[in-house]
Order: sequence, then C-alpha cells, then structure tokens
Amino acid sequence: MLTEFGKIFAFMTIAGVFVIIAIIAAKFIRPARPTKEKLLTYECGEDAIGTPWVKFNIRFYVVALIFLIFDVEIVLLIPWALVYKEFGFGGFLVGAIFLFLLGLGMAYEWRKGDLEWARPKIEPPVLKKKIIQEEKVEVL
Repeated sequence: MLTEFGKIFAFMTIAGVFVIIAIIAAKFIRPARPTKEKLLTYECGEDAIGTPWVKFNIRFYVVALIFLIFDVEIVLLIPWALVYKEFGFGGFLVGAIFLFLLGLGMAYEWRKGDLEWARPKIEPPVLKKKIIQEEKVEVL
C-alpha cells in the first residue's frame, strides 16, 4: 500500500512520462518544412531590425513589478471582502490595516516617482563657488 507521499510520487512520475512521450510523439508526427520565413524571429508582426542585445529601460520592469505586487494584494482582498463580517470587528480591523499598508505603499511609490512614466533627469550637483587652492610652502 502506498503512503500519501508515494501516491504523489507515482502521480508525478506518470505525469512526467506522459509529457516525455507526448514530446517524442510530436517530434515524429509533425511536418518538418522549414522556410526562410518560418526561421525568422517573430516580433509581434514587425521585422526584426538590428541586434537583439538592445538595452531596455529599467522602467518597464519596475512598472511590471509594481503592477504584480499591487495586483496580487488586490486579489487577496476578494476573500476578505466575502467573509469579514463573520469575524466581526477583528476581521474588519485586519482588513483595514491591510488596506492602510497598501495605501501607504502606493503613496510611497507615487512619492518616489516610480508611477510616472517619464521621470525627470537627475542632474548632479554643481558647485557655483570657485574654490581657490592655496599653494603650501614647506618651511625647512
């Protein structure tokens, strides 16, 4: 008789074997007629021009991460909204604290400027006063 972990291991093994058999079968069944057009890199309907090693602005990644963080937190509010009345004032207070922290995080991101697409260019500080360097004379 299999234990609970044994059943999981058997299920994962059968699933892995099924995937491997499906990939091998697909390799033998599919037609292999490569053309120049099929071998080109697909870029959403655009012809690929230039090198693929283009530096992307980090803003794309920052905006995506902020979206994921706040999106997941909003999804966590749905179950709370359905059952918070069953937990009384304590359940409401936990949700209110969560919403407060969510708003605090949003305000921080807004204040930091990460929600703006075009951030102002940061200019390094410049000394406007001329510094006069005195020559040091060594006395023997």
